[in-house]
Amino acid sequence: MQNDPQKLLKKHQNLIHSENKKVVSHVQRATGDWILNTVMIEGCEVPFKYKRQKPYKSLVGRRVNLTYYPHTETVAGLAFETMKVVRIKVS
Repeated sequence: MQNDPQKLLKKHQNLIHSENKKVVSHVQRATGDWILNTVMIEGCEVPFKYKRQKPYKSLVGRRVNLTYYPHTETVAGLAFETMKVVRIKVS
């Protein structure tokens, strides 16, 4: 994975980069061999989701930099907007 968000943004036009965002909720749950992380950001009602192979320390109250793109998930026939995180880093 690349460390420079600017390179990612130039390569993929749909990506969005946000810096210094406060995490208000962080939930982790196992899905097969992966850990699905869901993060809620202060002032935003849409969940930010990403996968890791191992559990991660809680990010609640921390400030993070995120690189993500909008994504729509369908659950039981209903569409839900989420943000798919491609890079997250503690500020």
